[in-house]
Amino acid sequence: MGADAIGLVLARPARMLGLEPFFMELIGGIEETLSSDDRSLLLHVVPDHDAEIAAYRRWGQGRLVDAVVLVNLVVDDPRLDVLRTLGIPTVVVGGPERTLDGVAHVWIDNAQAMRDAVGYLVDLGHATIGRISGPADLAHTRSRTDAFLSECAARGARGVVVEGDYAEASGTRAARTLLGRNDPPSALVFDNDVMAVAGLGVAHELGLSVPGDVSLLAWDDSALCRLAHPPLTAMSLDVHAMGVQVADAVLNLLASGRPTTSSAPLPRLVARGSTARRTR
Repeated sequence: MGADAIGLVLARPARMLGLEPFFMELIGGIEETLSSDDRSLLLHVVPDHDAEIAAYRRWGQGRLVDAVVLVNLVVDDPRLDVLRTLGIPTVVVGGPERTLDGVAHVWIDNAQAMRDAVGYLVDLGHATIGRISGPADLAHTRSRTDAFLSECAARGARGVVVEGDYAEASGTRAARTLLGRNDPPSALVFDNDVMAVAGLGVAHELGLSVPGDVSLLAWDDSALCRLAHPPLTAMSLDVHAMGVQVADAVLNLLASGRPTTSSAPLPRLVARGSTARRTR
């Protein structure tokens, strides 16, 4: 008899769950679908991947979960081999490639979404664009950064990347680094909403008009983006709906035993008051 529970381990500071809407919306979509099948989501928050792997070993030995949802893949991720060895059915969210051996996968085309964001800003006349990324070891960060730099080069723009960690403080530091340069970018792309709102605060502190002096674009549209002043242009993904898609992938995997790949809808650009045509 199964455990009727699906495991999700988040290796991140617990305080970030209250600040960053993405994972709460994802969890909401997963839980909504699992509950309709009389299953529950077992959520565990840990400080790092070593603690995450230890949790998987406990779950596997105690048969505490029927499957695991794996998020935030890193390059050469050791967690995949551990889960394969333990024999725990796994659904990966947002890996770098469309297919992954031996696991089910809900794929997001982060590279195309980034190309769309860069193209939008270049079409507005921005010739130097800054990117405040998430942690560089994350596979989806690498996909976005590679696409950002290659699309900037292809369109004759200059791209500059500064690494952040999704938290407000890192968004503030990175924005100050970029906007304090002698030749600052006229547009900034942030890897999440929290860092983008922090960057908006930095622009105000420096006496810069948004979008007159600098345009700002955020990833993962949320209420934070919509309520900012001015409201932030964002790459919008229905994260709750993606959570439903992830849960469906889990249930299909458990029913059939065969891992499959599906694609989440491509994030779409929602233009708001934080971006404008470059006039000087």
